[in-house]
Amino acid sequence: MENQTMEIEMPVVIVGAGPAGLATSACLNKFSIPNIVLEKDDCHSSLWRKRAYDRIKLHLAKEFCNLPHMPLSSSLPKFVPRTDFLRYLDDYVINLKIPIRYNRYVNDASYDVNSEKWRVIVKHSTLNVDEIYVADYLVVATGENCDAYIPMVNGLENFEGEYLHCSKYKNGRSWYQKNVLVVGSGNSGMEIAYDLSNWGANTSMVIRSPVHYFSKEMVYVGMSMLKYMSIDKVDKLMLAMSKMKYGDMSKYGVVRPKEGPFAMKVSGGRTPTIDVGCMKRIKKAKVKVYPAIASIKKDKIVEFEDGKSGEFDVIVFATGYKTNVKQWLKDYKELFNEKGMPKSSYPNHWKGGNGIYCAGFSKNGLQGIANDARKIADDICSVTINARKLPTAAEANAQIKSFDERF
Repeated sequence: MENQTMEIEMPVVIVGAGPAGLATSACLNKFSIPNIVLEKDDCHSSLWRKRAYDRIKLHLAKEFCNLPHMPLSSSLPKFVPRTDFLRYLDDYVINLKIPIRYNRYVNDASYDVNSEKWRVIVKHSTLNVDEIYVADYLVVATGENCDAYIPMVNGLENFEGEYLHCSKYKNGRSWYQKNVLVVGSGNSGMEIAYDLSNWGANTSMVIRSPVHYFSKEMVYVGMSMLKYMSIDKVDKLMLAMSKMKYGDMSKYGVVRPKEGPFAMKVSGGRTPTIDVGCMKRIKKAKVKVYPAIASIKKDKIVEFEDGKSGEFDVIVFATGYKTNVKQWLKDYKELFNEKGMPKSSYPNHWKGGNGIYCAGFSKNGLQGIANDARKIADDICSVTINARKLPTAAEANAQIKSFDERF
């Protein structure tokens, strides 16, 4: 089919069909505000569906992970496995009638000062058709974890082994007795190192900076206490519990930060690491800890900042993600800074000028996503009631149907 450009008006356009986009659409639907979710992949929740390792579960108890208007089932375990969470998201899309248009890659989104509307230029990747969406409101729901991030490492291009981002890691079955280095000490890094050890890999990991570590149960207790106690008091109790369970891990290369875990999360957005068994492996020398990488030398040799070195067959980078907002959002300064994150800090991060919002950028996980979605929908609802009349859902759906029938 030859390239064509189609245009459709929609009151609210949401970019990204992860949990943040789904939750925002669900909240808007409850107010009967027409919206559409644009997703570049061929499925919703692609991070969970395509880029998560096999053994992953929700790291927080399910009561902190509910999306609006449909809680996780009481029959599910407290820490929900990936497959069950995906089933929940599938049901969420169906039950809350979330309108998603897949295979839509957003190339450009900008604000038209004359019409006072957002113009979102999209490529339908399977049909090779250009589409333009004209919206009163734009919700950026691509989130913090959009594009895999591998840091610049001196000599990495010469590494003769295999290296990959953790988004491509499923399990360690193929690396039995291989020397594997995991870079990163967050939840993914710790759990992947533990998983590799279970599969019989000779596992090492890079822990560059101080890190807090707790069991899932400890974090559950801490988050529950935050409802009734100050962060300072909860942090002291959390540290006492961690020291009682794990002791002093500094002799193994794992050092605790001076700032408390929840205080650190509030000030810098860095969450404590939830231990699923890796600390015990570190104590038993089943997982070896190194400081930061200095450089990669010839063959498969990795040199570390303490002067030590090791030979590795595989390097797994559990080094997080970065946003891609600046790649497509031309008027990003209405809401975002130069790093593609909200200019205003939590809890004022979610709203910018000229009808732009963001969901999933609070660094507060699924609970933060749910809060963002509710605030955005409430705000749009209050504005539309007081200021302008939007088309009904039936009118918007008729326009979409006409739009699709042309193909």
